[in-house]
Amino acid sequence: MIVGVLRVELQLYSPQSLKEKRSIVRKILGRCRERFPVSCAETGLHDPWQRAELGFCVTGSDDSSFEALFEKIESEIERTGLAEICARSSDFLHY
Repeated sequence: MIVGVLRVELQLYSPQSLKEKRSIVRKILGRCRERFPVSCAETGLHDPWQRAELGFCVTGSDDSSFEALFEKIESEIERTGLAEICARSSDFLHY
């Protein structure tokens, strides 16, 4: 079994409060959950209004497809027009 983990840091465009930030993060996570077979959550940068860190996790038996899936997730995030990806990292855990 292989576990793929993607971490992205986002620069959010429009929030003027933490409440607005939470709404944007929920929209992004909801879209990703609907479109891709991943588990995802806000994993860091909880207090800054214009920044967010999201984590995505997927399991499978072939890690070659994970990188393509991660690229699709990144494209979907940027396609929303709500945020820009500032940093990204991915890891693969083999069991």
